[in-house]
Amino acid sequence: QVQLVESGGGLVQPGGSLRLSCAASGSIFSSNLMGWYRQAPGNQRELVAAITGGGSTNYAASVKGRFTISRDNAKNMVDLQLSSLKPEDTAVYYCAASRGAWFGASFDYWGQGTQVTVSS
Repeated sequence: QVQLVESGGGLVQPGGSLRLSCAASGSIFSSNLMGWYRQAPGNQRELVAAITGGGSTNYAASVKGRFTISRDNAKNMVDLQLSSLKPEDTAVYYCAASRGAWFGASFDYWGQGTQVTVSS
């Protein structure tokens, strides 16, 4: 079993930045694919960014160039740096872990989510 705990959400003005963190515990390995999803009210959950154990990354087109995903395998941590935030980035952000290792693998474990609100 894998446990994921997110932190770092909050209220930020447009153009601002936030850093989300995800602490993973349990049967998680450095080779597992990790990701961040988000879900806004009335919308489906969407994949924002993913990172392999080796550090390869993949981003949704809507956040590319503004968000950065990173991981520290020694600490079982995955971070998401959000920059140049827009009101449409407002959503609950979820950390996710896959039993697989590469992009395209399904995500099997989920955190409880952290709210990000972008508003003036």
